[in-house]
Amino acid sequence: MLSKSDIKYIQSLSHKKFRDQEGVFIVEGLKMVAELLKENKQQVQRIYAVKEWFDMHHSDLHPSTQVYMLETFELLKISGQKSPQQVLALVDIPQHDIKSYIPKGMTVLLDRIQDPGNLGTIIRACDWFGVKDIVCSHDTVDVFNPKVVQSAMGSMMRVHVYYTELNDFIRAQEGVPCYAAVLGGTSIHEEAFTQPGMLIIGNESTGISSEILQFNPLQISIPKIGKAESLNAAVAASIILSVCTK
Repeated sequence: MLSKSDIKYIQSLSHKKFRDQEGVFIVEGLKMVAELLKENKQQVQRIYAVKEWFDMHHSDLHPSTQVYMLETFELLKISGQKSPQQVLALVDIPQHDIKSYIPKGMTVLLDRIQDPGNLGTIIRACDWFGVKDIVCSHDTVDVFNPKVVQSAMGSMMRVHVYYTELNDFIRAQEGVPCYAAVLGGTSIHEEAFTQPGMLIIGNESTGISSEILQFNPLQISIPKIGKAESLNAAVAASIILSVCTK
């Protein structure tokens, strides 16, 4: 049985303030929860699901996970989706300390990305191209926003996302090549990317901040063939990663 306090608590986790306060975020849906249990089942605090889901997956759960069997109408009360998919999990927020970061391969730096869908898609692209680390400015959208979690799919279980002061971070990585995605830069097909390296993707409206550009990163661009004014930040990141991670 789902209590009113349970409903209120779960709904509160749609807000960053309460996610940070409780150290918990929400994962919903069959595929998402399956990925979660495969990668990090020990982080799952609670599972709310219908009987059909438990009948198939009860053996996948960690012994410490609290389980709550619900009717579909009850699941609808706590779901952030119009059509909930049998299961919702409350998960411990992983602690990724930027002090533990070690440059390896290509690292993606995100400067003030605001759209949850963009961040989620960038996380998926990083997972696809083998990028293990994303470093975000403090004013980038929260990675545990439900819309980010949903669009990232299971990839957020495999990619470390850090939040820090980007200027300080770039300064500390002196000697590591830094590539800035801008308009009018060197074609990505002409740039000799080296690894470890850092790829900077800027804000959807204003691009990379002038403060970051003062570090004189290598400015790169995707060659334009058609007439579109610009590319979505996540699309641009994906195209560049397809070239710079080879």
